[in-house]
Amino acid sequence: MSVSSIHANFAWVVIFANAIAGVWSLGAHQWAALRVRALWWFIIAAEVTIFIQVALGVANLAGGRAPGNDFHIFYGFVALITVGILYGYRNQLRAYAYLLYGWGSLFLMGLAIRALLLA
Repeated sequence: MSVSSIHANFAWVVIFANAIAGVWSLGAHQWAALRVRALWWFIIAAEVTIFIQVALGVANLAGGRAPGNDFHIFYGFVALITVGILYGYRNQLRAYAYLLYGWGSLFLMGLAIRALLLA
């Protein structure tokens, strides 16, 4: 399997992981029964998929395979920055942490979908 095909297929992992994290987190804001430690581990895992995907994309570029659109690269780096922003605001918005990570994860999912459509 080439880096290019792994990068293309792993995009779906990024999309679904962040979709599940977002919906679960928004549900946890509404229903206390969903507020379990596993949610935070899942959010971390979903955000790590962003870093893996960007690393695969960089390896793909280093291998000489360029994406079809420069915005594809842009959305990848915006996703990295978004993870940093979410992490940076976690203490200031502690009372709204489930909303922050819920909407943030859905935003990351949207960025991944947009990047996939531009590839």
